[in-house]
Amino acid sequence: MARLHLISSPNVSSLTTACFVIVGSNLWARKLSFNTVYFQSTLGCHGSKASKHNIKGQIQYNPLRFQQSAFNHNYKSIERGATFEETNKIYVVKADSVASSELESEASNSKSIVDSVKSFMAVLYEFIYPYALFAQTSASTSASLLAVQKLSDISPLFFIGLLQAVSTLSFMLLYVSGVNQLFDFEIDKINKPYLPLAAGKLSFRNCVFIVALSAILGLGINLMIGSPALIWNFVLSVTLWTCYSVNLPFLRWKKNAVQTSLLMFFCWTFLIPFTYFLHMQTFVLKRPLVFTRSFIVSLLFMSFYSIGLALSKDIPDVEGDIKHGVASFAARLGQKKVFWICVFLFEMAFGVAFLAAASSSSPFWIKFVTCLGNVVLGSILWYQTKYVDVTDPASGRSFYSLNWKLLMGSYVLLPLIR
Repeated sequence: MARLHLISSPNVSSLTTACFVIVGSNLWARKLSFNTVYFQSTLGCHGSKASKHNIKGQIQYNPLRFQQSAFNHNYKSIERGATFEETNKIYVVKADSVASSELESEASNSKSIVDSVKSFMAVLYEFIYPYALFAQTSASTSASLLAVQKLSDISPLFFIGLLQAVSTLSFMLLYVSGVNQLFDFEIDKINKPYLPLAAGKLSFRNCVFIVALSAILGLGINLMIGSPALIWNFVLSVTLWTCYSVNLPFLRWKKNAVQTSLLMFFCWTFLIPFTYFLHMQTFVLKRPLVFTRSFIVSLLFMSFYSIGLALSKDIPDVEGDIKHGVASFAARLGQKKVFWICVFLFEMAFGVAFLAAASSSSPFWIKFVTCLGNVVLGSILWYQTKYVDVTDPASGRSFYSLNWKLLMGSYVLLPLIR
């Protein structure tokens, strides 16, 4: 049979082997095998010589044709595959870029919101007068500790009462400082251009909104707590400091140096210590009102220190006060003279605390700590006086800030004097 004859033929076998060597591929081998079957039918129809010649010619031609066809097919397949992969790749990249851009947009939006909140809180922190906030917190804590008679009084009930006492301090100070900045806008442009309202960091409308909201929230929280002492503290503080700042007939007490000194003397010597002490003694601990020795020492200490604060407050603000008709002691008597009066008052306060601590019935180590503490505070004040330039507003403000820091140190020592 022709099929058996062709397969067994050495010529065809050698040609097939040659094609395998030339092509070197299974795919081309299959195509060559297919042509071999085609040549088998040709061999069966024609003679042996003609068949051999045709086979040789076809085989010589077909590898080139198959090579080109296979190459073309392979090229088209590769080109089509590359196009498909490239299309998919472009699509995926576009999808990823859109998704990443959306994520970046969301991240930038969230970051901008966080930055805005941080900026607003920083402005609010400057707006509230940080030294006043820390001093008020220290004062309320110290006055609450004056009501403690034994160590067992420092209980969860005490800390709840202390939290009630300090919970509305920020609202009260926001109101007081806000009202002062609203009515001192022109003066602050000269004396304190760094304040948020004078510097343009806070608009006038937002300042009014903060002041009104602080008054409402502060009073509301105090009413919810229900402590009469805290309610009176908030109401009197807001009323008195409004009279100090508001430019209305019979008000604007800051224009009068005596009224300013009396206001600070009353608030820091009596109103703050008495109301917080009363809150802790009667409302929290449920005890009858009894003035302890440490409470009386605290009143004597603050009677000197509060007047010193009232006088030193105006030392760096002389230029703006004179221009706008505010007759402070520093503007009337001179900055240097008022400065040394303040130093004398502060040292007198530390002296009162030292004598009270030395004559107390407390254990020796408490006497030692309180006496040494007041000596250190007084020494720091005296040492810093040689670095103060009363004609430089920045130096005057630094001295005023130092007085508040020393006061906070005294608030730690006063409850230990028994």
